[in-house]
Amino acid sequence: MIRISPPEKQITGSVYIGGSKSLSNRLLVLSEVLKKPFRLANLSKSDDTKVLQKALDIIKSSDSLKQTVIDVGKAGTDMRFLTALLSVTKGLWILTGSERMKQRPIAPLVEALVDLGANIEYQESQGYPPLKIRGGTLKGGEITIKADVSSQFISALLLISPAMELGLRIKLDGLVISRPYIDMTIDILRSKNVSVHFESDQVTVDPFDFKNLPEVTDVAIESDWSSASYWYSICALSKNSKIRLHSFSTRSIQADSILPELYGNLGVETKIEKDCIELTSAAIRISDFSYNFSNCPDLAQTVAVTCVGLGITAQLYGLSTLKIKETDRILALKNELEKLGANIEAGSDFIRIAPGKKPSLDQEITIATYDDHRMAMSFAPFCLKEPIRIANPEVVAKSYPRFWEDLKSLGFSVNLQA
Repeated sequence: MIRISPPEKQITGSVYIGGSKSLSNRLLVLSEVLKKPFRLANLSKSDDTKVLQKALDIIKSSDSLKQTVIDVGKAGTDMRFLTALLSVTKGLWILTGSERMKQRPIAPLVEALVDLGANIEYQESQGYPPLKIRGGTLKGGEITIKADVSSQFISALLLISPAMELGLRIKLDGLVISRPYIDMTIDILRSKNVSVHFESDQVTVDPFDFKNLPEVTDVAIESDWSSASYWYSICALSKNSKIRLHSFSTRSIQADSILPELYGNLGVETKIEKDCIELTSAAIRISDFSYNFSNCPDLAQTVAVTCVGLGITAQLYGLSTLKIKETDRILALKNELEKLGANIEAGSDFIRIAPGKKPSLDQEITIATYDDHRMAMSFAPFCLKEPIRIANPEVVAKSYPRFWEDLKSLGFSVNLQA
């Protein structure tokens, strides 16, 4: 457990955030599919990316005649992407993960792959990992997949589509959630000369000629906008702060690059110069915040804590995917925001926040993290209102290993407690 308290002086300084986990993991998988290593600059240092790299090393060194076990632990993206990749990789594979991973549904992806000819069996509970995959070749063709569960299912299919002789046509059933993440995958495919068309409720990937691969394989990965959200929250909850974040693009394909627009109403001005964004504390423009997070669900926790810290009413909706993340994030948010004194109403896809009574400080507030990295980091900025303690602070390694060190570099006190 750690205790966090704010700096005694104005918050100012620079933070160098690592490469986007979403971009890094997609590029690593696509590199394996295309059988052409990419030279990746600013690769994510997150645990999820390290787990994926280890899994890819195991795949490359495995004996295709023997059964190989790959354990992704808590890495949900890795589970989805590797399920697809192993389906087109010769060998017999057991793909497993943590106990929480075994509770996270994967049936829509498995059913789509089986429809394409993949050989996949559930090893414990129907519809959930672990999986037994007999990898081989998939010719491709047309499939239908539910689009309102996880965009990662769709991205996983798209990433292996160049390996399909007939290409791939995906019909999307239902409301498409987190579409910017699908767009990100398509953008990466197109950068490698893969022909992809996304119209209405259908994504089509033309058969790929490996001779069309571009010669240049250097890729500079933009820093992670999701990780930038915690610094936006710090800027919103403090006065006269000025924080510079590196390395970001004005033409970002990350869904969470919506942050400047979101926090423009919550007291943060953003200036972008070359590959740097500068955050400055500004006046709060609203007293009632409302936003649909269906395209950027990873920002919901941070924004919720910001709104509580600002003492404003908020309606956060489009949160259906939060229930199948590292934890049930809607329930976790309700439990922990109420400790901060807020009045919370929560449903299957929304959270409503109303200011409440200031919490009693007879005991310091301790935030439970539910083995969820974003719970730890999204609540950390609230220390600008009241000193708080964060349980299991090591969970940040999943996406942002240097988070506590970066807090210290800007003057925050982060002390380990028994």
